[in-house]
This record gives sequence, structure tokens and C-alpha cells, in this order.
Amino acid sequence: MDNMIMTTPSSGDRSSISLNVLTYLDALTNSTEEQCFSARSHSTVLQGLPFGGVPTVLALNFILWMVLLFIFSCLRKAAWDYGRLALLMDNDSRLPPSTWNSYDLTSLFYGEQSEKEKSPSETSPLDADNKDVGFCSWLLSIYQMKDEEIQSKCGVDATTYLSFQRHLLVLLLIICVLSVAVILPVNFSGDLLGKNPANFGRTTIANVPKDDRLLWLHSIFALLYFIITVLCMTHHSIQLEYKENEKLARTLMVTRIPKEITDTSLVIKHFHEAYPSCTVTGVQFCSDVRRLMKLDSERRKAMKGRLYFTTKAQKEGKIMIKIHPCSRIFCCRICGFEEVDAEQYYGELEEKLTDEFNAERSRIALKRLDMAFVTFQDERMTATILKDYSRIRCHKHPQQSSVTTVVKSHCWGVSYAPAPNDIIWENLSVGGALWWVRFILLNICLFILLFFLTTPAIIVNTMDMFNVTRPVESLKNPIVTQFFPTLLLWAFSVFLPFIVYYSAFLESHWTRSNENQLTMHKCYFFLVFMVIILPSLGLTSLDLFFRWLFDTHFVDQAELKFQCVFLPDNGAFFVNYVVTSSLTGTAMELLRIPGLIVYATRLCFAKSEPERLHIKRNQAYEFQFGLEYAWTCCIFAVVMTYSITCPIIVPF
Repeated sequence: MDNMIMTTPSSGDRSSISLNVLTYLDALTNSTEEQCFSARSHSTVLQGLPFGGVPTVLALNFILWMVLLFIFSCLRKAAWDYGRLALLMDNDSRLPPSTWNSYDLTSLFYGEQSEKEKSPSETSPLDADNKDVGFCSWLLSIYQMKDEEIQSKCGVDATTYLSFQRHLLVLLLIICVLSVAVILPVNFSGDLLGKNPANFGRTTIANVPKDDRLLWLHSIFALLYFIITVLCMTHHSIQLEYKENEKLARTLMVTRIPKEITDTSLVIKHFHEAYPSCTVTGVQFCSDVRRLMKLDSERRKAMKGRLYFTTKAQKEGKIMIKIHPCSRIFCCRICGFEEVDAEQYYGELEEKLTDEFNAERSRIALKRLDMAFVTFQDERMTATILKDYSRIRCHKHPQQSSVTTVVKSHCWGVSYAPAPNDIIWENLSVGGALWWVRFILLNICLFILLFFLTTPAIIVNTMDMFNVTRPVESLKNPIVTQFFPTLLLWAFSVFLPFIVYYSAFLESHWTRSNENQLTMHKCYFFLVFMVIILPSLGLTSLDLFFRWLFDTHFVDQAELKFQCVFLPDNGAFFVNYVVTSSLTGTAMELLRIPGLIVYATRLCFAKSEPERLHIKRNQAYEFQFGLEYAWTCCIFAVVMTYSITCPIIVPF
């Protein structure tokens, strides 16, 4: 009962109590801030500098950016083929866009178009276009190329991606003007963090008192930025030109057809009886062509080698080569590998591969898959059938025919056929339960990795446990101690998403569009958690994140307090990250160091000059739009997230 007795303090006591409360809260705030900063200072390299180290990181990144651009310009002169690999791609790999049957597999099922191959000595017609022979003329070529030229060489996806980038640049320019001209002076007007010009916190929202009416500007501008972003992206979407391919609109992809069905007339009969108004003009069953495509590629490569040495032998006489993979490496030339007649070797190899190719093509009918492409007379018919099969989800059966029990049409999966050049033909054989098992296992492994090794910060902290970064600390150079961790964090943030990126290849998707889309979604989710959410919360992995989210005792027991979120130095980390990504990151994208290493390694192990030419012509990989969209959106998300709380990030 005594605990329930309440006393009313006098006016004098009230003032002393309020003063004591304010003193207690001030002490609590100071101790919390000290704990937060002390918790962060456990790392031997993550140390602060005046103004958050932003000027130092900016200067070092600018110098490194200039050096990398100079190296790139030198590489283009010294290794010209590497600088223009996309132009050296073999014309055989370019897909004619006109007809349905004009894709790569045409030569496999309908015979060779021509046995004559282009001689490796002949130059591509693209070589005459825009030869940037100067030291830095490639920089001017970027701005001189028109969208029509880019689309003709790289496709519609490239111009769409560039349009997306241009709209982001315009959007960020508008945000930059508003943030620097309005939000930054408002943050400077506060005095919570003192008057020291070297204090980075003065540029953040933490410098504005909580009872200041100017804080409403931050909320208003947040809504304004959202509206501007929606309008800008809407304008980008409206400008996209979607040209529907009439052939694709008239073709359906039918899956789960019994493999015993080898007669196309049964499929035609079913559609004719079930849908009398629909006329089928063609049915093409799919087969497992993985080995066939590999043999065809090897056969063509051997053919080019034979043609090359036949032409060269007519001018120089008999040519002897060493066919061991290491024969062209300088240190292995003294091993005395046996030499053979080049023309005879490639002729015999071509004959052997051609026999294997023909034998595999004759067996292709025995490797039929449970899917087919069915083409109708017009797109109205395909829309009718697709609508009927969409009712299966509502537990309704599609139209039946006299052969329904034979072809099992009620089990079919029907969808519009993807574009021929969008299909990854060698992956069509991986389907059904096998595909789902592969997909689930890969993503479980990916989730486990994501759960325990989420952010670059945990890698740096782990390195600190083994004193890996101790030499950096012993230098006691503030420039090195600030620049090194930022560069290290950027390097790991580049490496970790590549694990997510390459997992999409192992999942064996049927189309490149699905592969790129899933890659974009997974990489973006991973990057947002890794770069924005977890570092902002002071957490280093999803493990700690879930413990912080669901464990009621975790916050009380751990050093990671909720009060540590969004401290002024946290904004400096993101500014340094954006600076490093925009300067060093873009320069490293130009250099493509991993690709250059693989390219040089393949050239070293090439058996002969034709194989070296083949490697040069096939070295250019497809531009990975999914990964690049994820990276761009992640950097944009970082800038937009801190454009109001830390407006100094926007100009970078």
C-alpha cells in the first residue's frame, strides 16, 4: 500500500526534479554516444577523420580514378582486341531477327546454310565504323554515338538501359539542387553539434533541434522527392517503345506433353477439335540439344582452323604446330612437344567432330523433351487458347477433344513463346521437379551464406580478429586508415553480389529475360540489406538483424543500441561509399580486370593462331543487365535515402 501512495511535489521541488531529469537524460545521451562510438572503434582500421574523412576519400579516389583511366587508355593501345572485343564477335553468333526459324538451331535441324566460313584474315565491316585510334578518342566516341547506332549494334535493351540512366541523372540533378540549396542550409542553421566547421554532423539532420519548425521542411521535401521520382520514371516508361513480334504473338509454348507423343498430327487434331475456330500452322517438338550445340561449336572452330592453315600453307608452304595446351607458354616451349602438320591436324579433327555431330543429330529425335512450340494463324487464336488454360488455376478444365486422354491436354502448361534469341536452348532439358530441386537447394545455400556473411563490415571485423589490418594501424597515417577501409568495403561489396549473380547461371533458367530479372531482384535485395539497412542499424549480418528484431533481451545485453542508429558519422560512411563507387567503381568497370585475366589465360593456353583468333572473337560476354540494374538502383537508393538526413551525399 505504501508503494501506491502518491505525493505532489511543491513548485520548488518541481524545478529541482526537472533539472535532475534533464541532467540525467543529458548524461544518458552522452554515455550512449560514447558507447556507440566505442563499439565502432573496435576495428583497427575504421577510424574517423575531420569532416568524416570525405575530402580525403574524395581526393584519393579522384587520383586513383585518373590513374585507372590512364591504364585503360594504355590497355586499349597495347591490347586493341581486348578494347573492342564486342566488334570482333563472329558473325555466326549474331541472330537474324526476321523469321521464327532463323535462330541458331536452324542449322542443326534444317541443314547448313553454307559450308563456307569467313576467313579469319577478313576484317569485320564494323571495323571501319568509328575507329577510335587516338589515345583518348574513345571518350569522345561515347558522346558521339547516337541511339540508333547503339541499338543497331547492341539491341533495344541497351538503349532502354541508357534511357534509364539518363532519367536517373536528370532526377539526381533536380534532387541535388533542392538538397544543397534548401536542406543543407537548414541543417547548418542548427547548433546542436557546435560550430566547428570540421564537424561533419553539422551537415546532417542531427544538427537541427527537435522543436525547430524547419524540421517540417524535411518531411515536405521527402514527399516532394517521391512525387518527382514517380513522374520521372513514368516519363521513362512512356518513352519505351514496345514492338510486338507478330510471329511470337501467334506462337504458344506448350509444356508437360507426354514424351511418347512423337506425331505432331495428334497435337494439331486436339487443337482443331477443342478449338474449331483456331487453325494450327506448325508444331515443333523440342529436344535435348546440349551435346549437339557443343559439338557444333567445336566443329566450326576446327573448320576455321583448317581454312586458316589451308590459306596460309598456299603462301608459306607446310606449317608445323605444337598442339599441347602449354606449348605457347614461354616457360613450356623447352619441353619439346611433338609438332604436327597444322592443316592435316585440323582436317582430321574437323572430320572426327563432323561424324560425331551427324551421329548426335540423327539421335536427336530420341532425346525429345516434354514441350513444343505451336504456331497458329493469328494472335486472336492464341489469346483464346491462353484464356481457356488460365482457368485451370480456378479448378476448371480446358476444352477437351477425342485425343485428350492420349495427349493429356488437361496437364499442359500453356504460355506465349519467348523470342528465339531469348531462349537458352541448352537449359530446356532441365525442367519439372529437377529444376525446382536445383533452384531450392541453390537458394538455400545462398540464404545460409547471406545469413552469416551479409555485409562487408563483418568481413573487416573478422580480419581484425586475426590482426590482418594491424599493419595499416601501425602506419598511423590518417589518409591510409581512412581510404583503406572504404576501398576494402567497396571491394567486398562488389565481390559478394557476384555470388548471387553467378547463382542464377546454375539455376538453369529457360530464358535470358527471366535470368536477368531474377538476378536483378536478388542482387538488389542483397545490396540494399548489405549497403543500406544493416550498416544504418549498426548491424553486421542478418543473424544480428533477426536477433535485434525478435530477441527482447538482445538490445539490453548487446553493445548495439538502437540509439546508435543514424549517428552523424554514419552519414559520412555512406558519402565515402558513394564517392568510392562513383569514381573507383566506374573506372574498375572499364578495366574489367577479371575478364582481362581470363582472356589472357585463355590466350596462353591456345594451341594455335586460329584458336587465338577464335578466343578473341568469342571473348566478349553479354552485358549483364540484371546485375547492372541492381547496382545502379542500389547506389540510387543510397543517395535518395540520405538525401535529406545527409544532403552532402547528393552531389557525389
